[in-house]
Amino acid sequence: MPAPEPGLFSRTYLAMTVSLAAVMFLTGFAALAVVPTLPVATRALHGLSLYPLVAGCFVSASLLGGILGGSWADRVGARRPLAVGVMLTVVTLLVSAASVSIWQLAAGRFLDGIAGGMVMVCVNTAIGQAYPHRLRPRALTLMSTAWIVPSLAGPPLAGLVASWWSWRAVFFGLAVVNVLPALAVTALLRGGSRGSAEADRARARSRAPVAIAATVGAGAAMVQFGASGRDLGHLLAAVVGLAALAAFARRLLPPGTARAARGLPAIVLLRGLSSGVYFTLEAFVPLWLVTVRRVPGAATGLAFTGATLAWAAASWAQSRALSRFPRSALVSLGVVILAASIGIAVLGTLPGMPPYAEGAALVTGAVGMGLLVPSLTVLSLAATPADRQGYASSAMQTTQNLGQVITLALTSILFASFAGPHSARPAGYTAAFALLAVPIALTVLLASRTAAPDRPHL
Repeated sequence: MPAPEPGLFSRTYLAMTVSLAAVMFLTGFAALAVVPTLPVATRALHGLSLYPLVAGCFVSASLLGGILGGSWADRVGARRPLAVGVMLTVVTLLVSAASVSIWQLAAGRFLDGIAGGMVMVCVNTAIGQAYPHRLRPRALTLMSTAWIVPSLAGPPLAGLVASWWSWRAVFFGLAVVNVLPALAVTALLRGGSRGSAEADRARARSRAPVAIAATVGAGAAMVQFGASGRDLGHLLAAVVGLAALAAFARRLLPPGTARAARGLPAIVLLRGLSSGVYFTLEAFVPLWLVTVRRVPGAATGLAFTGATLAWAAASWAQSRALSRFPRSALVSLGVVILAASIGIAVLGTLPGMPPYAEGAALVTGAVGMGLLVPSLTVLSLAATPADRQGYASSAMQTTQNLGQVITLALTSILFASFAGPHSARPAGYTAAFALLAVPIALTVLLASRTAAPDRPHL
């Protein structure tokens, strides 16, 4: 009788599984816990006018971090750049905690984005390099859970600390909590370099386009800043940022991404479209609940908790109960559910609808993303040679961030035109949610193109 194949926590994969899960937990806790602290910190540093720039630094810089981490992982394996990203996370927390100006805080968040981009890309690359195909969906589900769990406690705990003590205590506390586990994870992940011949081949094929990534990151930051105001300076920033993205972003993506060529290009494009839709929904739902429906903060937090649990449950289902279905079918199911959430969000803004309708839209969208995100990642790894999986992971990270930046910026401009100066007119939210129907329609139409022609079962 043949011996059972090793699982995630077998002796073969135990150290790697525990290390990667620890990395995701620590990075997720650090990234999510500071979110409610940023408004307090920017006000204390007399920089509220620059809040959009500070808040957007993380996403913009993660574009650069993803490219750096992906290229490095292709050359020497994922372990070394992953260890560097983990340690850099601790450093960035200290930089932010010691901020004496709004620009230092922005620099800290920018460095944190680089570290976060490196970690996310390298974790996905490590899974592609270290695990067989049958274990990848379960490994990705575990990583998703390890990232999601901190969101249940991190943001409310950080908000209480910032309110009762100091916003600096949040950053310093996170650094202290993270430093010893980061050292342990770095020790576990040391080594793992590729052979020199393989490294030379990967280096020859994949030079890190650092200048291009930096330009794209700067363009994304300018778009985010430009969308926060309506004067000439903000308009010029948005135009210059969009021009930089149009000129350079395509050079970071697989050929054929713009036309959704079957296989990896379509997978990468769908990651960007779906992320832009969901995270824009996530940005506007709490604003609607607080400004229009006057829902208490605790109730708004419950909507996020429900969405977090729904994402985790759907992610678990795609790796277990639904694992017998083709990955491309799970992608199609996920985008249909995500599209339904946009319909619920639009209906929820109509007169007479109960306030919890928008919370239901967020939870429904999380179910779709829980099916989509790991399925797209599995497909991207399957469609890519082993020594190019860092590139594929960085491309996925790039489109995810670009999707968020561009969709949120365009939606914010439309929202500002209808919502009024206090963001309290329902028409602004109806228009914003309705605009999301455009990218979600593209996602539905293109979902079937995620299966490679020669591997239709995936």
